[in-house]
Amino acid sequence: MSDFSACFLLVFAQLAVGGFAALAVPPFGVLERGFYKSSASVFVACTATYLTGRIALAFRPRPVPFGALEAVLWGAFAVAASVYLASLWTDRVRLRARAYAATLLLGVVALGVSGASYRVGAALSVAGLFYPLAFLTGALALGAVATGMLLGHWYLIDLGLSIVPLRRLFRYFVWTVVVHLAVLGLAIVVIGVGAGAGPVAALWREHAALLAARFVLGPLAALALAWMIDRTLRIPQTMAATGLFYIAILFVLVGELLGRLILFRTSLPL
Repeated sequence: MSDFSACFLLVFAQLAVGGFAALAVPPFGVLERGFYKSSASVFVACTATYLTGRIALAFRPRPVPFGALEAVLWGAFAVAASVYLASLWTDRVRLRARAYAATLLLGVVALGVSGASYRVGAALSVAGLFYPLAFLTGALALGAVATGMLLGHWYLIDLGLSIVPLRRLFRYFVWTVVVHLAVLGLAIVVIGVGAGAGPVAALWREHAALLAARFVLGPLAALALAWMIDRTLRIPQTMAATGLFYIAILFVLVGELLGRLILFRTSLPL
């Protein structure tokens, strides 16, 4: 059984990692640097929220362990992300590129380590690999839809901006949600035939409604919204697409929060 507070805070970590990954999708030369400044600030704030929360949980009367390796990785991720954000106010292109690469690498590793800490069974088992994989694909989907919403707002500032960056980010969002949905389905199957057969059986028996809500109110609802976003981008109508991205981020976020509730109750990475 995991601590619910720690499970909930993982959503902030996922948003930070996935958000920085999504910043690589729109072409940097087309968008003004202000978009990256505002977006990176949001993701750095999510990182700070996660780190502050995890440290606070580690020092409360009934502490929630925060492993040394995990703490170092997330701390390094926060530093690299902050350096990248600061570099956006300078013309030091080489520093910016290196800081971004370090941010992305450290974020993926840190999230993988955090996800693997909840695993059921052996660390090197096939089932164990789905723990970091599920959290990572969820992070990519969450970051994609959040960045899509942020980019949609930028069209209110840069009225002459081409629709191409938003379409590219939209396609990225759709693919991340599809991949995440596939990973969740495979995780149930693979873990169910391995060491996690007990938790999977308990999931079907005791939390079937919660599992259904996790899929229906999460990735499936997000894909339904994606169809509507696609129709608005064909017009093109960026304001309507941004409003739909707002709704889509709620669905992806609700899905991840329900997934963290499942993690808390069953230790399964859904």
